Amino acid sequence: MPKVLRIINRFNIGGITYNVSYLSKYLEPDYETLLVGGPEEEGEDSSLYIPQGLGLKPRVLHEFQREINLKSDYKAYKEIKKIIKEFKPDIVHTHASKAGAIGRLAAIDCNVPVIIHTFHGHVFHSYFGKLKTAFYKTIERYLAKHSTAIVAISNKQKQELSEVFHIAPKDKIHVVPLGFDLSKFTKNKEQNRKEFREKYNLQEGQLAIGIIGRLAPIKNHSLFIESIAYLKQNGITNFKGFIIGDGDTRDVITEYCRMNNVSWSNNPTDEVDVIFTSWITNVEWALHGLDIVTLTSLNEGTPVSIIEAQAAGKFVVSTNVGGIEDVLHPECGFLSEISDKNGFFSNLLNACTNVSILSNSSEKGEKWALEKYSYTRLVSDMRQLYAQLLKRA
Repeated sequence: MPKVLRIINRFNIGGITYNVSYLSKYLEPDYETLLVGGPEEEGEDSSLYIPQGLGLKPRVLHEFQREINLKSDYKAYKEIKKIIKEFKPDIVHTHASKAGAIGRLAAIDCNVPVIIHTFHGHVFHSYFGKLKTAFYKTIERYLAKHSTAIVAISNKQKQELSEVFHIAPKDKIHVVPLGFDLSKFTKNKEQNRKEFREKYNLQEGQLAIGIIGRLAPIKNHSLFIESIAYLKQNGITNFKGFIIGDGDTRDVITEYCRMNNVSWSNNPTDEVDVIFTSWITNVEWALHGLDIVTLTSLNEGTPVSIIEAQAAGKFVVSTNVGGIEDVLHPECGFLSEISDKNGFFSNLLNACTNVSILSNSSEKGEKWALEKYSYTRLVSDMRQLYAQLLKRA
C-alpha cells in the first residue's frame, strides 16, 4: 500500500490536529501513514490526546519551533530527511507554514514522488511588515513550484493564493474543506447547557457571549473587549462574556479590559463582564452553554470555532476574513469587514437584542455544518486526490 508521511507544525489544540488525525486514521487501509509534528509551545495545551485517542502513535519532533531558528530548523530538516529515508513515503503531505517549508524542502531533496502542502491559513497579510511578508511569499512560491499539488481549505483561499498573492497557478490548487467529527455537538445539548451555566453562575435569561481560540495578536481579542464595552454603553447589561483559550497576549488583553472599563476574572462565579476560562477541551460543553459565538480575527483560513458553533446550533458574529464566507450559513450569522469596527459592534448588539429570533435558524446551521464539514467527506476527498496524483507520478 502507498505510504504517506504527514507533517504538521505542532501538536497544539486546534482544527489542524483533528484533520491530520482523521486523515491518518481513516485513510487506512488504502494508505499507511506516519504522523509527525512539533510539540506544543509554552502557554498552549497539548493535543496529542486527539491522535492517541484514535489509536495513532504520532512522532514528536522537538526540533520544531514556531519561530524561525536556523539551528533548530536545520536539525528538524535533517531529522525529517532521516525519517523519509527510513519510512520511504510515496507521499509527503505537509500542513501549515513551518511544516510546509521544512517538510517540503526535505521531500524535494529526497525525490519523494508526490509532495502536497495544505494551507490551513496564510501569513500574507496582518502578521508581519512588508519586507518579511515579501520574504515569505518568495519562499512559498518556490516551494509551490516544486510541489505536486497545493490544497486550499476554501474557495476564497484558493482565489487569494492564485490571484491575489500569486503563490501557485489555479490548476495546481485543489480545494479540500476541513472535516470533523461533529456528532458530539448535536448531543446532550440541554444537560451541557445546564452544567455550563451552573458552573459560571449564569442567571435565567442572562446571555453568554463567547470567543474561542488561542490568545494571539492575529485573533484580535481587543475588538471583542471593545464590543463588550459597546454593549454596556448601549444598555445591554444582562450578559457575561467568555474568552475560551490561552496564549501569549493574555496580559495584554486583561490590560485592555482595564482600559475599556470591562471587569474580568478567572473565577467562574465572579460577577464580572468577562471570564477568562483558559482552554476547555470538551468544547461542545462550552458551546452548548453559550448563546452567541464571536470571532474577531484579522486573518483566518477556515476557523474551526465557526463550524463547531453552527453544529451546536449557535448564532455567529464575526469579521469577514479568510474563508468565513464559505463556512458560515448566511442565515446563521452576521459578518463585518475587518476595517469596520462599528459594523461589528452593531452586529453584536443586534444579535443580543434579537437572540431568541435568530436562534430559530439553528437547525439550518447544524445541517449545513454536518453536510459540508464531516470528516468522512474530508477523507473521501483526500483519498481521491491522492489516487489522482499517484497515478500521474
